[in-house]
Amino acid sequence: MVRKRLIIEMGMGIDQHGQEPTVAASRAVRNAIAHNALPGVWEVAGLSHPNEMIIEVQVAVPYPEQVREEEVLAVLPFGRKSLTVESGGMIVQGRAIPELNDKNDEMLIAIASVTVLIENEQLS
Repeated sequence: MVRKRLIIEMGMGIDQHGQEPTVAASRAVRNAIAHNALPGVWEVAGLSHPNEMIIEVQVAVPYPEQVREEEVLAVLPFGRKSLTVESGGMIVQGRAIPELNDKNDEMLIAIASVTVLIENEQLS
């Protein structure tokens, strides 16, 4: 089987309060896919179901070891999904508000890349 990239989308997500890298990462993935329609999956690639897509997600976020991977991948409604999380993104000085469960003044910013691939014997 030959894998071919169909689309790559990028996104950014922020957790302004709560200092949760999973929230920032999930928002970045949601931002990356928010305005997409993939008719080429059926019309060009010939897939019969969206779960046949291969979706590779890469996220760069502060505190990557704290990311709950299954929550980030749950943002994607279909596909055979994988996630790579690495250190990156940005920490910006914000303002801690106790009523919003802030632990400190940090705002976490994540960036994401979502790549949709198709696998087909006829695509070589």
